[in-house]
Amino acid sequence: MAEIQYNATGRRKTSVARVTLSPGNGQITVNKKPADVYFPRETLRMVIRQPIEIAGITGKYDITAIVAGGGPSGQAGAVKHGITRAIVDMNSDFRSRLKKEGFLTRDPREKERKKYGQKGARKRFQFSKR
Repeated sequence: MAEIQYNATGRRKTSVARVTLSPGNGQITVNKKPADVYFPRETLRMVIRQPIEIAGITGKYDITAIVAGGGPSGQAGAVKHGITRAIVDMNSDFRSRLKKEGFLTRDPREKERKKYGQKGARKRFQFSKR
């Protein structure tokens, strides 16, 4: 009999994470590396553990994530979103608790494009009256 796996996609900024949740002993692997190695900052590791702790499934499932695009913060957010979706896919009883925490909502904030005649998206060149 094959093991049951739950797949989900998470997104944040320009990062996309494909997350697989399978029965195991709580190991989190990101791009074939342990999460502690892939995300060196404790805050990022904390971000990806949040949905697991709220659902109360710590140490019961192995999580494998393949994440691409963006930087460390966006990737951690994408993995978190993917884990949340996989947990809800696994057991819809967790949906209300995770929804209340705001983990199911895809963070819509993206980088604003640079405008012509300006230094950046909002910053302008110094104005000279004379």
